[in-house]
Amino acid sequence: MKVCMITWEFPPRIVGGIARHCCGLAKALVKEGHEVHVATLGFPGTPMFEDLENVKVHRVSIELGHPHFITWTFIFNHFLEKKIAVLNHDVGFDVVHIHDWLTAPSGVAAKHHLDRPLVTTVHSTEVGRARGLRSPDSYLIDGLEWWMTYEANKVITCSNSMRVELEKHFRLPSDKIAVIPNAIEISEYRGNADREAVRRRYGIGPFERLVLFVGRLVPQKGVEYLLRAAPMIIRQHGGAKFIVTGDGWSRSHLESIAASTGYGDRIRFLGFVSDSELIELTMSADALVVPSIYEPFGIVALEGMAAGVPVVAANIGGLADIIEHDRTGVLVYPENPESLAWGVNKVLSDPGYSQWLIHNAKKKVQEAYSWKAAARRTSEVYEEVARR
Repeated sequence: MKVCMITWEFPPRIVGGIARHCCGLAKALVKEGHEVHVATLGFPGTPMFEDLENVKVHRVSIELGHPHFITWTFIFNHFLEKKIAVLNHDVGFDVVHIHDWLTAPSGVAAKHHLDRPLVTTVHSTEVGRARGLRSPDSYLIDGLEWWMTYEANKVITCSNSMRVELEKHFRLPSDKIAVIPNAIEISEYRGNADREAVRRRYGIGPFERLVLFVGRLVPQKGVEYLLRAAPMIIRQHGGAKFIVTGDGWSRSHLESIAASTGYGDRIRFLGFVSDSELIELTMSADALVVPSIYEPFGIVALEGMAAGVPVVAANIGGLADIIEHDRTGVLVYPENPESLAWGVNKVLSDPGYSQWLIHNAKKKVQEAYSWKAAARRTSEVYEEVARR
């Protein structure tokens, strides 16, 4: 099939997990025999057209800006719509596939203008991210999310918890939703990082323990609970140090919390880290912590499992789907520093137990979370909507 995939972020524009998801899925769909065209936003220093392992990437110049993000979203959708119409004249798409509300206007327009089925992947919801609808912007985003799921011929989501959320919040019929787990590029974690050299770069001594967080610095990621757990971990493991990677609007607040614990010298905020460095850092950690308070899937947990590091995660949402407690990782109570400290101390205190988790986790990732498996299930969705 000829697929038009629409996403506002695509490498090298990486804001959250959507960019990597779309890139991995598009490459795998090509290997399944599809012709995939990605319509996305332009990015400085990046060509407007790129053939990326046979994925045709069409970047669009956004000729107008605006300081209000949602207003800018409607602006860039206008330019995406024009690009898709031009592309369709030459390609003749069979299906349109959008990701989250940010490309809903252009996706719905393409569905009706091209008279082609629309598939929508919902990675998360506004009501979940914001923990309720409290502002005009939140209500608008929630409305856009309802609209795109209503217009879609099929809705894809990444976990059973997310399926339930969509059924309840948007009143979607269960047979309109397909659950297709996210995936990762497992081969990226098959190399051997120079663990000691990586740790030295970040000031981690030979007998110190590295506890790692990876993700955006926003409230839904629950970083504050890891910071508040740090003193309880350090009391049991005096050589523990903490690295927080990623950036976000909560960073200054989180740095203040870290300083208030009395152990600010043991907690380092790195900001954005390149993919290659992040892989090496993950492979060199003693524990990866995912303390989210809302997580539709939790791809960071998968990356930790593939990298061979014990994962301690909050028992919520998609994380509870991915991790089997006491077998492939450790699940702890959400928003609970004491429980989080217990989980981290458990894996740091028992090397044999940690190796047991790592062995089981790697096996599960290889069996269930490859892009090949995700692309095959997505192909089935395309075939289903094309028959209607």
